[in-house]
Amino acid sequence: MSQGPVVISVEDLGKSYRLGAIGSGTIADELRRGWARLRGRPDPDAPVGTASPGRAQGRTFHALGGVSFQLREGEVLGIIGRNGAGKSTLLKLLSRITTPTRGHIRMKGRVASLLEVGTGFHPDLTGRENIHLNGAILGMDRREIAAKLDEIIAFSGIEHHIDTPVKRYSSGMKVRLGFAVAAHLEPEILIVDEVLAVGDAEFQRKCLGKMKDVSSSGRTILFVSHNMTAVLSLCTRVVWIDAGRVAADGPPEEVVAAYLGSYAQGGDEVAWPPGEGPGTDLVRLTHAAVLPQDPGAPLTMRSPFSIRIGLENIGIKDGDLNIGLRVMNDHDLVLFASTQADAGTDRPPVPHGRFEVECRIPGDLMNEGSYHVVITAFRGARLHFITERVLSFTVHAGERRGAWFGRQAGLVRPRLHWNSVPMDPAP
Repeated sequence: MSQGPVVISVEDLGKSYRLGAIGSGTIADELRRGWARLRGRPDPDAPVGTASPGRAQGRTFHALGGVSFQLREGEVLGIIGRNGAGKSTLLKLLSRITTPTRGHIRMKGRVASLLEVGTGFHPDLTGRENIHLNGAILGMDRREIAAKLDEIIAFSGIEHHIDTPVKRYSSGMKVRLGFAVAAHLEPEILIVDEVLAVGDAEFQRKCLGKMKDVSSSGRTILFVSHNMTAVLSLCTRVVWIDAGRVAADGPPEEVVAAYLGSYAQGGDEVAWPPGEGPGTDLVRLTHAAVLPQDPGAPLTMRSPFSIRIGLENIGIKDGDLNIGLRVMNDHDLVLFASTQADAGTDRPPVPHGRFEVECRIPGDLMNEGSYHVVITAFRGARLHFITERVLSFTVHAGERRGAWFGRQAGLVRPRLHWNSVPMDPAP
């Protein structure tokens, strides 16, 4: 942990938004409404038959509430959390794009932000002109910008388009130029939101390398990402934001494990009241679960796990019942399917009454992503039932794989054995 001076101090930070209709459009309308409220009269502009909502009414959404932390010089802080947790709101407050509803932010040094694709660019100016504009906004003079100009253009990789208006850039080109400007104009604090979401493997490698260079020079980075592999590789500390509050703050491995573990508890277990599960009058589901080999641990590509299925055999007494499953991705493509009959002579018996069957999935098979399980029950050639999306679960990357921090291609991701054999005799 860095022991440098504190450069960011956030105390009891909160941000709230009022939802619904707030204003009416003109000053005259607002004055008429205000005068009516002072006299205790209904809103003159409200539709007939509705209560007067007034400006002060409406639901309030608390995007952030009670967020506090300190960040020291040279630290790389990863900020993680689900979509809608408040991560981007926090970065906008730190970047002074919006103001807090309550609390205080104290920052020491120049801040450069890369929050969204194209943020801070004027669409009608060229890439070169936008570099000068962004440098001026950061408080740099012409000589400082000119000294870095060639390096910025080379890093962005868009030399042939640098004198083209930014409005004609693709999203990837905008991110490349935006990151190059933010990182090379030497701010004391660099704020980056999901820069790795756009770009190829080479660009990701360059971004991460540059951020490590920035942090090693004593500058501070706040890095928001859904890519836990990149967070673990880059960050010295992680804050987990959940529902607008700090759920955990500490070493990257501990906080990321807790965050991924929270996913493991959602949608990966289901149970039905007696007699209400999917099935027929002969056989019916009672419960099902996805169980990592290490209880409570996040499910990663390297983790073995089991799919456990609970059933009640009500009317099939000859034992000729075959339970199966299909694991499918979000596009309803089948990764693999299996039934008890695949076990051959090792097929477990199917008792009468309540029982469980378990299918063990080896590690080093699943690719990272979101999946769901379809459960089937056969008796001979007859399909008794087939469930749709009875279970859902997420497989995480779990470890770094070279310079690429995105999702690898392929429905599955087995760890295969490689070997090399020299063809020429040794000299």
